[in-house]
Amino acid sequence: MNYLLSLALALPLLAGAAAVHAQETSKLDAGVTFIAQRSLKANSGQNFWTEGGSIELGANIWKGWGVAANIAATHGNSIGTSGVPLSLETATFGPRYRWHPKQKWSIYGQTLLGEANAFHTLVPAASGAQTDGNGLALQIGGGVDLKLRQRFALRLLDAAWLHTQLPNATNNVQNTLRLGAGVVVRFGH
Repeated sequence: MNYLLSLALALPLLAGAAAVHAQETSKLDAGVTFIAQRSLKANSGQNFWTEGGSIELGANIWKGWGVAANIAATHGNSIGTSGVPLSLETATFGPRYRWHPKQKWSIYGQTLLGEANAFHTLVPAASGAQTDGNGLALQIGGGVDLKLRQRFALRLLDAAWLHTQLPNATNNVQNTLRLGAGVVVRFGH
């Protein structure tokens, strides 16, 4: 699936979802986050980090329930000790629950599904190797936002397990710990 197509489908859904329930504290939010990802391989000597950022759009629909769309991009100079670089993009969308225990704090959890795209790397293929590959992406996680002003918040923590299914010459499965922090802008009061 093309990332622009994913975004084109997600944006009207987010806007429509925000219009459904007029009593939510914050109908729409947009977060920009710095992220670092740690691969979770069985052989600890082959773990590696990638770094980058993400943009996340969210909409509250009903009593804390809503939807979110996340586009993230990271890069690492070497997959383990191989010296092969990796750039990874994910585009995911799905349900989110946000809890407001205090007016200043907001805690959320979400399950997002979409596509992963690896590029500027070496990916196993039937004809040898290619420089890119696509596969499923599943992201399960959550985070904590601290409200600074009516429309601005700090994303103190964004943590997720990212499961991708990209070609890798073994089981075509990658598991990654994603950690991040950033800023959030809220719309529609």
